Amino acid sequence: MGLSCLTDPTVSIVLDASTAINLNATGFAEPILRALPTRVLITDTATNELKEDQRNRRRDGELISSLVDKRLISVVSLSVTQERHFESLVVGNGIDTLDDGEAATIAYATESGAVAVIDERKANRICAVLFPQVLTASTIDVLAHKAVELSLGSEGLADAVFSALQQARMRVLPHHVDWVVSLIGQSRAQNCPSLPRAARVKISLQSDTR
Repeated sequence: MGLSCLTDPTVSIVLDASTAINLNATGFAEPILRALPTRVLITDTATNELKEDQRNRRRDGELISSLVDKRLISVVSLSVTQERHFESLVVGNGIDTLDDGEAATIAYATESGAVAVIDERKANRICAVLFPQVLTASTIDVLAHKAVELSLGSEGLADAVFSALQQARMRVLPHHVDWVVSLIGQSRAQNCPSLPRAARVKISLQSDTR
């Protein structure tokens, strides 16, 4: 499967609200989901978060509902045990707690065996400490899946990733930065504030020495 860690088509993935936003921002959400060989889930908590968030006049709640209606995403609820895990992730000091969407995504993954798709470093850190058995992935892992590349083509995939970076300020974890820059090109990468500053400075220095 190449770069993506999503190598087992029998294991479901569960999207956090922010990763759903990134998916919408690609402009290719439907073909991406149709290409993936695995079942894609989202918690009702995350969908409610999307519906309530009207910042930047986004229509993410509406767009996700459309994908649910097309049976490309399934909405799931937390069990009693998962609710307890959810509470452990949202109650406490701010530095050690998550927002409801992230917490619900991780909590669902604890008992279901699904891979939690989360981009924030804080969420990944807390998940690794409290629930080391939970497998995590990022939006880039979804987009870098070989089946998605085959569906969109290299140029289409590059446009999708660039759009998510520009429109949703998609987070990119350190081990994916080189792949992203190589895919979209250095010129476009310099115009993506959500990419790590160090990566953008490196590109700028390389350009200056040419």
